[in-house]
Amino acid sequence: MSELDERFVQAQTDAKQLPERPDNDTMLKLYALYKQGSEGDVSGDKPGFFDFVGVAKYEAWEKLKGTSADDARQRYVDLVESLKKT
Repeated sequence: MSELDERFVQAQTDAKQLPERPDNDTMLKLYALYKQGSEGDVSGDKPGFFDFVGVAKYEAWEKLKGTSADDARQRYVDLVESLKKT
């Protein structure tokens, strides 16, 4: 496991233990970066119109299309680190 992979796994644990829940936009960024870093480009059908949360998650992940897994992992780690300092 690379150093980045280890930091990515640690950031996932840290994200669950933040002192306060981030706002919805930040939560979507975390979700999208996690998915891009762990699964790659968005896949599957876009959720239906009335699944507002599902659509928001899908679109946030879709915006990262083409971003490398390593870049997404690093950005995820950086975002979690910045949230830990607030």
